[in-house]
Amino acid sequence: MRWALVKVSLAVTTMVVLAFAVPLGLVIREMARDRAFSNAERQAAAVAPALSITTDRDQLERVVASAGSDSGMAVHIPASGKTAAVDLGRRRAAGGDIATVRRLGRASTTEVPGGSTLLQPVALSTGEIAVVEVYVPDSEVTNGLATAWAVLAGVGIALIVGSVAVADRLGVRMVRPAQRLVEGAHELGEGKLGARVPEEGPTELRLAAVAFNAMADQVVQLLANERELAADLSHRLRTPLTVLRLNAASLGDGPAAEQTRAAVAQLEGEVDTIIRTAREAKPQTVAAGPGAGCDAAEVVRERMAFWSALAEDEGRKVRVAGVDRPVRIPVARADLAAALDALLGNVFRHTPEGTAFAVDVHNGEDAVIVLVSDAGPGIADPEAAMARGHGSGSAGSTGLGLDIVRRLAESTGGDVRIGSSVLGGTEVRLWIQLDGRAPVRRGHRGAVRRRRPGRLVSTFNRSRSLP
Repeated sequence: MRWALVKVSLAVTTMVVLAFAVPLGLVIREMARDRAFSNAERQAAAVAPALSITTDRDQLERVVASAGSDSGMAVHIPASGKTAAVDLGRRRAAGGDIATVRRLGRASTTEVPGGSTLLQPVALSTGEIAVVEVYVPDSEVTNGLATAWAVLAGVGIALIVGSVAVADRLGVRMVRPAQRLVEGAHELGEGKLGARVPEEGPTELRLAAVAFNAMADQVVQLLANERELAADLSHRLRTPLTVLRLNAASLGDGPAAEQTRAAVAQLEGEVDTIIRTAREAKPQTVAAGPGAGCDAAEVVRERMAFWSALAEDEGRKVRVAGVDRPVRIPVARADLAAALDALLGNVFRHTPEGTAFAVDVHNGEDAVIVLVSDAGPGIADPEAAMARGHGSGSAGSTGLGLDIVRRLAESTGGDVRIGSSVLGGTEVRLWIQLDGRAPVRRGHRGAVRRRRPGRLVSTFNRSRSLP
């Protein structure tokens, strides 16, 4: 915007300067020409009184010499009676031009090599018409013209430079508040809730800054209210958790009792984490740097060890593949564990007992895919299942689990898709991007990615059947 204003000012000022400078330059040239011929007319007028009195050659030569223009003046006296014609000085004009002036009786100018001549008729005492010729060279016509044009050009350039400077200052005054508004919007979009914009500049931008700051304050207040609500709701879970912990303590010894007590302890820890996070004054964002993340294979082995006990109790066949080697991903360990628990919890919650399921990890050059598939009845509407708050449509489903998985994938630039598995039921594909690209904004199911490692895609259909 700033440079556009400068360009407009430059164009307008240039046109205005040219509109005035060109005609003014032509006027100056005409004034210089008029000045030169006015001098010539004065020189011719100085000789006219002597011609009206005498035509003696010697006297006329002295008069011409006293005029100071003997080298540029000539006098042409026609013959009269016994008096021969007299020509004083160097004649430059053609004889026809002199005869025309003598016949018409009025002054005239004519072009000659190196300049122009002024032919001035003068009446003699004998009644004849003499012609005074005054030579005006081109150098005299253009005398001072270059200086005047240079001054005019300097004034025009000064006006253009001044207007551009003023336009630039005005542009800065207008653009700088707009840039600050854009920067503030970007910072607020990146989660920097303290971003504010100085309320300065033109009226419109100042009002926009006031509106932006009011909006930012409202966002901070809404987030604070949301954190308080989350903390309050989480705190309400403490009472039933306490009851569960006491009941679990009375189960005695055994694998099932230990599993139950571990699950209750983990649930209490998650609730405490939610409360602490919600009570924080500002949201914290952890940046993934070199070495950040976790080993996806280790997390899958750990969570499958937890869920395998419940699967054995319900008679479910379980298969795990692709976890024999480390698989580094740019995701926090707790986040991946929460996503796996959400997917595996859905299998146990929405499929009948005895339904088999499998977890496959595929490691590629730029992405890692985690597949959770089952042999259940499938999902009738996968798109609705991905929508937060809708769930699968069955009892007890809120849709929050798949929403957690989707946000985890999109934080790396990946996505989540739901399809049919080779086991006959549902397959959830969690695509985790490894190349550090920015998150891709997409729909709930995600768009098909254009870039997929061939080795990774080729393994989708390998070793998918249960033993």
